[in-house]
Amino acid sequence: MEHTAVPNQAYIEASRVTGTPVYNPQGEKLGTVEDIVLTKAEGQAVYGILSFGGFSGMGDRHYPLPWSILTYDTEKGGYLVNLTREQIEGAPSYGRDEAPNWSDPAWGTRVTDHYSRPIVDPVEGEITPPMTPGSDR
Repeated sequence: MEHTAVPNQAYIEASRVTGTPVYNPQGEKLGTVEDIVLTKAEGQAVYGILSFGGFSGMGDRHYPLPWSILTYDTEKGGYLVNLTREQIEGAPSYGRDEAPNWSDPAWGTRVTDHYSRPIVDPVEGEITPPMTPGSDR
């Protein structure tokens, strides 16, 4: 599927987001958006699932990125994240044949703590406060 940016378009189908490249600020392609996790009732995006690692789809891991850290870049035709490859490699992840329990608050806390940013649930509000770098949380 080809991903073509449409300038000034505020809405997009989830099927057009999947497969979109994700880059770091240095322009290095880190992977692609494999899926999106939404709140069931409100339909708000909470995580973008980054497919990362492996070779030709073999051995890929899936990394939930808080949707709030993904910024769409129309020039690149993909999302930008202010993360290094090493930060992603150390993040909570799951394999192609695994499924996290999205309802488990401990899972969301692990993701939040790793990225040092709160996950904002559109219904419940902020789930956990951001971790201060160097803290013991």
